[in-house]
Amino acid sequence: MSIIKDILVELFSMFVSDAWLTSGILFVVAIAAIFTEYLKLDPLVGGGVLLGGCLLLVVMSVSRTARLKRR
Repeated sequence: MSIIKDILVELFSMFVSDAWLTSGILFVVAIAAIFTEYLKLDPLVGGGVLLGGCLLLVVMSVSRTARLKRR
């Protein structure tokens, strides 16, 4: 039971520790959903938004973390 608790705590801390990245990914997913569901664009456009947005967020997060650790 302790292992399950430890795993759940670790998963929760992964998402909470970088709230900026988590909120950014949720925003990208929402934009992709709006494009495909409400604007009736091709699902490939939504996939492109997801791919491009998530890659951009990861690059921004890594550079932000590196900048903070340099200080």
